[in-house]
Amino acid sequence: MGNKIFVSYKYSDSKVRKLEGYYSTTVRDYVDILQNKIDKSDHIYKGEDDGEDMSSLADATVGSKLGDKIFDSTVTIVFISKGMKENKPEKDQWIPWEISYSLKEQSRKNQNSKTNAVLAVVLPDEDNSYEYFITNNMCSHCNCRSLSTSILFRILQENMFNIKSPVLSVCKYCDQEIYKGEPSYIYSVKWDNFINDINVCINIALKIKSHIDEYNIRKNV
Repeated sequence: MGNKIFVSYKYSDSKVRKLEGYYSTTVRDYVDILQNKIDKSDHIYKGEDDGEDMSSLADATVGSKLGDKIFDSTVTIVFISKGMKENKPEKDQWIPWEISYSLKEQSRKNQNSKTNAVLAVVLPDEDNSYEYFITNNMCSHCNCRSLSTSILFRILQENMFNIKSPVLSVCKYCDQEIYKGEPSYIYSVKWDNFINDINVCINIALKIKSHIDEYNIRKNV
């Protein structure tokens, strides 16, 4: 049985690695690649295209526009990109609202939706680097990595490292504190790993969702 996938992304962000064969590249081009490679039993619904100024919309209007799109989806993929945030309040940007409605339970025509699994796919920047968000530490023993969650929208930040009862250990070689298991409700993966094994990554997010009660979920923008 396929998944209905909602994709949240900053349509016009060009601070991404240029794709071969493209004159210029934006995040939307990566979304198109995903759509061409996705399992044919899955269905994709795309987020807003940045064309509408949210500051002029009432919350109820935003809810109506997004609620209908997201209601029957089971997985939300959010593309993390270097220029995803604009210099204006988060409530006036689409991505935080799209994540919020992905996490909320909704009612439509006597039917109820459940909280989506959410997968964060991190795109390489214009220098072909992921280090604006993911840093792989040079410890061959624990293979640890760190995430710069401070660059994200608050609703994304607070749904990472949000497990209620974290299990931690300290690597005796690098002295880093390491989380065991899946400490974040929103699982992060690099684009290059994701696009080569889409179903595996989606299944990780779905498995985390099956343990949703173990996480403190922030649902509001």
